[in-house]
This record gives sequence, C-alpha cells and structure tokens, in this order.
Amino acid sequence: MFQEASRTSTALESIKHPDLSKFLVIAAILFIIGVAGVLTRRNLLVIFMSIELILNAANLNFIAFSRYLQDTGRGDVMSGQIFTVFIIVVAAAEAAIGLGIVIALYRNRETIWVDEIDLMKW
Repeated sequence: MFQEASRTSTALESIKHPDLSKFLVIAAILFIIGVAGVLTRRNLLVIFMSIELILNAANLNFIAFSRYLQDTGRGDVMSGQIFTVFIIVVAAAEAAIGLGIVIALYRNRETIWVDEIDLMKW
C-alpha cells in the first residue's frame, strides 16, 4: 500500500515539474509532424502551417534548454527567451508574406495547390 502511494506521489511530482526530456520529446513530435506536413501536403496553406509547427518546435527547445541551464546555473537567464521572440517575429513576417503570396497566386492561377503552380516554367 505504501509503495503504491509512493509511486503515485512520484508520478504527480513528475507531472508538476517535468524534466528536460519531456519537453524535447514534445518538440521532436511537433517537428516530425511539421516536416511530414511540408513533405506530403500539396496545399500551400497547410505547408505554411507545417512550417509554423517546425518553428514552434524550435521555440520549445530554446525555452526548455534556457530553463534547464538556468536551473543548473550554467547559462544566461534570458537567452532562450530572446531567441524565441526573434523566431516569433520571423514567423509572423513569414505568415504575412506567405499569405500575400498565396492571395496573389490564387488571383492569377485560381489555385493554391502546389502541383498546379508552374510560374517558373516557360
């Protein structure tokens, strides 16, 4: 009985204070989903959303390593957060420019499917 209560309290403590490996696993899953979306989908909007997933995986890694290094006392406190803010700015710019490109392509070609867009062909 005591051993079961000990395991339960250890599991609850692990959920309350996750270690670095849990964050890295979640970031790896996000990254894999994003890469799979970029490689397999044909719709430009889905490809842009997949790129956002990849960037969010990088953000999660930066924040997780920043927290880990802060807890161990071996790193700058704000470096991961600063990189994350820069990535968010780049992602916002990418979304704005990408949406403009998608709207322009749809007006000219009346499609957003990657296979049907052949602007570079003669």
